Amino acid sequence: MAKLNTLFLLVLTLVFGTCLTAKAQSLAEPRPQMNAAEIKLALKKLQVTGTAMYLAAHPDDENTRLIAYLAKGRLYRTAYLALTRGDGGQNLIGTEVRELLGVIRTQELLAARRTDGGQQFFTRANDFGYSKNTEETQQIWDKEKVKADMVWVIRKFQPDVIITRFSHNEFTKRNHGHHVTSAVFGAEISKLAADPTKYPEQLKYVKVWKPKRVVWNTYRHYMRFTGAKTKPDMSKYPKVDAGTYNVLLGKGYGEIAAESRSMHRSQGFGSAKRRGVQYEYFEHVDGDKVSGGQADLFEGIDVTWKRVKGGKKLIPILAKAYKEFDVQNPAKIIPTLTKAYKLMQKLPQSALVQAKLEELKNVIFQCAGVWYEALSPVYGVAAGDKVQLNVQIIKRSDYPVTLQKIDAVSAENNVSKVLKDNRLERIKLSVTIPANAQNSQPYWLHERADKGMFKVKEQILIGLPENKPAIPVKFTFKVGDLMLTDMAPVFHKWVIPQRGERYRALEITPPVTANIVNPVYLFTSQAQSIEVVVKAHTHNFVGKVALQLPKGWKSSPTSAEVNLKEKYQEQKISFKVTPPAQASEGVAKAIVTAGGKVYTYGLLTIDYPHIPIQTIFPVAKAKIAKLKIAKKGELIGYIMGAGDKVPESLRQIGYKVDLLKDADITAANLKKYDAVMVGIRAYNTKKRMKFHQKTLLDYVKSGGNMVVQYNTSRRTVTKQLGPYPLKLSRDRVTVEEAKMSFVAPKHPVLNTPNKLTAADFDHWVQERGLYFPNQWDEKYQPIFSCNDPGESPKKGSLLIAKYGKGYYAYTGLSFFRELPAGVAGAYRLLANILSLGK
Repeated sequence: MAKLNTLFLLVLTLVFGTCLTAKAQSLAEPRPQMNAAEIKLALKKLQVTGTAMYLAAHPDDENTRLIAYLAKGRLYRTAYLALTRGDGGQNLIGTEVRELLGVIRTQELLAARRTDGGQQFFTRANDFGYSKNTEETQQIWDKEKVKADMVWVIRKFQPDVIITRFSHNEFTKRNHGHHVTSAVFGAEISKLAADPTKYPEQLKYVKVWKPKRVVWNTYRHYMRFTGAKTKPDMSKYPKVDAGTYNVLLGKGYGEIAAESRSMHRSQGFGSAKRRGVQYEYFEHVDGDKVSGGQADLFEGIDVTWKRVKGGKKLIPILAKAYKEFDVQNPAKIIPTLTKAYKLMQKLPQSALVQAKLEELKNVIFQCAGVWYEALSPVYGVAAGDKVQLNVQIIKRSDYPVTLQKIDAVSAENNVSKVLKDNRLERIKLSVTIPANAQNSQPYWLHERADKGMFKVKEQILIGLPENKPAIPVKFTFKVGDLMLTDMAPVFHKWVIPQRGERYRALEITPPVTANIVNPVYLFTSQAQSIEVVVKAHTHNFVGKVALQLPKGWKSSPTSAEVNLKEKYQEQKISFKVTPPAQASEGVAKAIVTAGGKVYTYGLLTIDYPHIPIQTIFPVAKAKIAKLKIAKKGELIGYIMGAGDKVPESLRQIGYKVDLLKDADITAANLKKYDAVMVGIRAYNTKKRMKFHQKTLLDYVKSGGNMVVQYNTSRRTVTKQLGPYPLKLSRDRVTVEEAKMSFVAPKHPVLNTPNKLTAADFDHWVQERGLYFPNQWDEKYQPIFSCNDPGESPKKGSLLIAKYGKGYYAYTGLSFFRELPAGVAGAYRLLANILSLGK
C-alpha cells in the first residue's frame, strides 16, 4: 500500500504538522518516563493556562533563565521564536558553516528547550551573516514573509505575552541588524496578528490572535550601545526575580538556565550555574502596561481555566488530582484525570485546549507507567522499501491498560492486548515506505535558499523547528475506560560501549547517493582525477554514474557501471578530468542513473554528542576551475584552531600540509616548513598557544613565515599575538562586494608570485572579514583599506611585519569561508601571503 490511509494522514497532520500548540515527541529519543516530582509539577501545570513567547533573532539570543522561570516556575506554555537558525555565525566545534551550521544550531536550540522546558519555532529568514543595521537586514530579508511567518506562529501558538530580547529604540541602531529587526518587527507583530486583513491566506488554518502585551526584556549592559558613561537606573523598570528555586526539581532557574545555555556548544557558550536572586527587567512596548516594582507579566490576564468557556468545571477536578497525587502510587489519580480529560474534550477547541489535552494525555500515560518505542534495525530506509519495526511496550503500574491497535503507514495491527504489570511486550510490524516519500532532508533545505530567505512552500511546515517524523507510529490504548491515541517516531537504537544506549531517528533516503570527494578542484593545464563515492541505501543497486561538466571540460571515462549488492556498500570511481585550454570556472555534478531514473543526491552526516545525528542530502557537486595560481614553497605546517577546511584547500593548489600537534611545535621541527599557518580562533580555543608563542615567533625571527587567521577580541590565551603589539577589535566588513583599496600597492604580497588586481576580490561570499585589529605598532604594514557603506575605512584586514629574517602576517580576511567556496582570488592572495620571503 503506497499511500497513507486517510485516518493516519489526518492524525499525522494534526499532531506533527499544523499543531504548533503542543510539544510533539522529540526526534532525539523516545519520550522519557517522568519521576514522581516531575509528574507532580506537570499536574500543577495543567491548572495554569498562560502562554508566553520569547522573541529574538538567532540561536543563543534567548534568555534561558527567563524561559526556564516562565516554563518551569510559573508553568506557562513558553516558546522561543528565533527569526533565523544561525547559519551565518562561526563554529567552535567543527568545520561546518552556512546551512550546515544552521542545522547544528537548530538542534542545539532544541536541546536547550528540552532542558529549560520551552518550545522552539523559527521563521524562514536566512542568517546571511553579521549585519550592521536594520535597514540592510530588511533589504536582504523578504520582510513581508518574515512578518507573515511571525504572525503565523503567533496565531498558532496564541501567546498572551510576547517578550523581545532586543529593543527597537533609536539607541540600539549600532546593534546587530538582525537583533534590531527582530525588535522592530516584534513591536508591530501584535497588531498584525490581530488584523484579519493581514495574511488572510493563513485564516483557513488559524484564527486571528491579539496578545495582551509586548515587553522588552531590558538589561544593564545595553548601555554599551548608547555611548553613555553611567550605569542605567533600572529601578524604573518592572522586574521579576527569575533566580528562584524549584523544590520539586531541586534546582533554581539560574542553574537550569546554565544547563540550557551550555547546549550552544558550537558558539562556545558553556555557562556556569548561578544561584540566588537574579532580576529580569521589562520595558513596555505594546498593549497593556504592567505595574512597576515587582512585576507580574501576566497582570490582568486570567491564567486559570475560567478563561475558557466551560473550563471552570475543570478547576476542582485538576486541583483534586494534584492534591491526591501519591508518589508511591501515581496511578491512583487516573480516574480523576480521566474525568478531566473527557470534560476537556468537550470544551471549545483552541490552541490552548489542544495543548492541554496533549499535556493531560501524557500525564495519564506517565501515571499509568506506560512507555513505548518503535525501533528499526537500520537507520535509513529508501522510498519503496520495506522495514520490519520492533515495537516495545511496557506498563509499570497495576492500572488496567489495553493496547488496542498500532498503525504505521501501510501497516495496521489490531492487537487488543491487555498489558501486564512490568512485562515488556514485543510486537513486530512490517512497513512499506511509500514510493513517493520525500527524503528526510531538513525541510527548509529541500530547495536552494536565497541570500535572505529559505524557500518553504507548505504553510503547515513554516515555523516548525525540524521535520515531522519520517515514519510515525500511531498507538491506541484503552486506559481504564478512556481511549487514548499517541504518535511516536521510529528510531534506530544501538549501544556505544564507551557511552551506552543511543538513538537515531529513522530516515527516508534515496536509493543511492554519490559524493564527490572534494568540494573544490583547481586545475592548471594538467588533467587530474576527481573521485566519486557511490553508496547504496537499498539492496542490489545497479546503475551508472557520470560527471556532468561545464562546456569544454572532458572526463574519462564518460560514465562507469555501479553494482552494489549490499545496503550501505560503497564503490569509488575515479574520473580523469581535463580542463579546456582557456580559463574556466563551473560546477561538476555527479549523476547516477538507474531504471530510467536520475539521482543527484550527495550524503552528509553531522554527528556531535550533544545533538541527534543529522543527515543532509545535498546536490552531489563540486566547484571546478582552471586558473593561474603561482606559489613559492611547498610544505606548510598548520595549527588547527576551532576548526576549518583551509588545509584541504591548500592541498588543492599543490601544497603539502601537515597538521601540527602540540608536540610538533618545536624549534627543530618548524625549520622544515616554508610557512606555518594558524587556524581560526586558535588563540581563543587552544590554551597551549600561549606557551607555543615564543617558539613560533623565534621561527619567524630565524627566517620563517607565520600567518595567523582571525581571533575574537575576548578570551585570547595570550595578549601577544604577534612580534609587535596589535589590538583586536570588533571591526568587520560584512558587505562581500566592498571595495578593497590597495594601501601598499608595491608590497610583495600584492605582486608576487601572483599580480593581484581588483578582480581578485570578485565573487567573495558572506563577508570580507571580521575582528580586524584597529590598533597596531608602526612596524606592521597594512595592505588593504575597506569598509561597509557609511563607515570609515578599516585598514586592519591584513597586517604584515618583517621580524628578524622572516615575515609575520595577521589577517581577519575570511579565508575559512572563501577557500571552500572556491573563490579564485582568495587562493591567489593566500598563495602570495604564504610565499613571503621566498
